[in-house]
Amino acid sequence: MRTDVPGLPSPHPLIDLLPAVYLEHDFLARFLEALDEVLAPVLLSVDNLPAYLDPRHAPEDFLEWLAGWVAVEPPGEPGAVPVERRRAEVRGAVARHRARGTTAGLTEALRLETGGVEPQIAESGGTVWSTTPGTPLPGGGRSWVTVRLAMPDPGRVRRARLEELIRGEIPAHVGFTLELLPGGAG
Repeated sequence: MRTDVPGLPSPHPLIDLLPAVYLEHDFLARFLEALDEVLAPVLLSVDNLPAYLDPRHAPEDFLEWLAGWVAVEPPGEPGAVPVERRRAEVRGAVARHRARGTTAGLTEALRLETGGVEPQIAESGGTVWSTTPGTPLPGGGRSWVTVRLAMPDPGRVRRARLEELIRGEIPAHVGFTLELLPGGAG
């Protein structure tokens, strides 16, 4: 990953770690310089490991690896999503996974996918607490979610991608309807 950086200096040259008696040996100095060249990318990566593991600072190629750690799949073709958006997706992945299957989780996932469009979500479920036996259950008989998105140009929206996203965010037994409405900020 970091091996293609020509002339990268070693932060800890091996020659500096030897006793003074070996510093006069030309062959040993050249041999250790070659090892330093090989080890420099490894040592610098380890020295900067906290930055590599922070999605705000990780190199772009390492960011893709981090995305795999937190189960963030890139939408569309590789490179199609701006790097700052990818960083935000990876940074917020754990919180989104915790909210998965909830209205808040679905709202946040749709907001990220549509670039900030606020979805209107109506659901058929509900909860109730009662000390009286036989209290009627809230919600409808069929579990269903209706998602409405007011988009500037609904015809240009990748509906299949939005449906796939919704299907992945709601519980498996819940059906859904996606309504793309004209309007919204352009």
